[in-house]
Amino acid sequence: MESSIVARAPSDHRILSEQVRGEGLMDRRPWNYGIRIVLTVASLGAGWYALLLVGDSWAALGIAPFLAFSSTQILFLGHDAGHQQIFATRRRNRVFGLLTGDLLSGLSFGWWVPKHNAHHAYPNQVGRDPDIVGPSASVPTTASSRSARDATWWLKRTGRVALSVPLVFLELGMHLSSGRALARRRDRGAAVEWLLIASHGALYLGAVFWVLSPLRALLFIAVQQGMLGVYLRASFAPNHKGMPMVQQGTTMTFIERQVTTSRDLHAGWLTTFMLGGLNYQIEHHLFPGMPRPNLARAQPIVQKFCAEKGLEYRVDSVVSSYRQALQSLRRSEGELEDTPNASRSRHH
Repeated sequence: MESSIVARAPSDHRILSEQVRGEGLMDRRPWNYGIRIVLTVASLGAGWYALLLVGDSWAALGIAPFLAFSSTQILFLGHDAGHQQIFATRRRNRVFGLLTGDLLSGLSFGWWVPKHNAHHAYPNQVGRDPDIVGPSASVPTTASSRSARDATWWLKRTGRVALSVPLVFLELGMHLSSGRALARRRDRGAAVEWLLIASHGALYLGAVFWVLSPLRALLFIAVQQGMLGVYLRASFAPNHKGMPMVQQGTTMTFIERQVTTSRDLHAGWLTTFMLGGLNYQIEHHLFPGMPRPNLARAQPIVQKFCAEKGLEYRVDSVVSSYRQALQSLRRSEGELEDTPNASRSRHH
């Protein structure tokens, strides 16, 4: 969907920033994050301790979803550190990100940060947003018959249920992408990350196979990693899926780009907690460095500003956002099926 929005004054974001800063919403929240970090790490530790108490029994599989939940909450903290929300210095945020990402999760923080920053710079822009999945991202109009056929084959088998069953493998895909990116680096930081990730693997696999028999251990890993993948996707999917796509060459100001391609969710404290604050996606994209606890207070300011500037500010329910994401996925599948190359490939 090519945007036809007329560019506004580039000073819009600066004006909004002054309002937000005037309310103290960019100020750090050390006590809030301190308590959050202690409780989240304690939750993760409690899950592993419960596994030790249960021992080698089928009841251990019941602990896997709780560990998936705690691990995802750890990743939410790493996300905040990647945006410099937690500590006053970049170095401290990076160290914390390495601990939460590499050591506690087995994912390269150094891989994720630039990838996520690229998404923030160009959300939903074809060819520039690394988080775009589907024909718009992978199959240009001049694609060869073979590439279109391959993309059609993949989308047909994953598209209709891409927000459900196959996403148990999302975590595995993230680990593979993380490892490939890290393998291309030759700096000292990469060596540190390899050491932390190897430590995570040794501790994680060692604990699981020490407590559980091989069969139960494998099932435990599948359930825990699978639930983690589903939880992550359930947290990410509502933010941009089903929102307008931005074609290359489209002229938009920063504030237009962020507001037009994002949606907020109607949320109480439980939704905010479960989604790591990502339900305030518009505010987060406009001010990535804003501490998570301040996003709710920023929402009415941003809503009013968007209304004054004639920008559509989308707020949907969680259920509605998932429905729109699935509808968008089906439309993408139909568009790929209807491409001339894809149509010709069905006859060969």
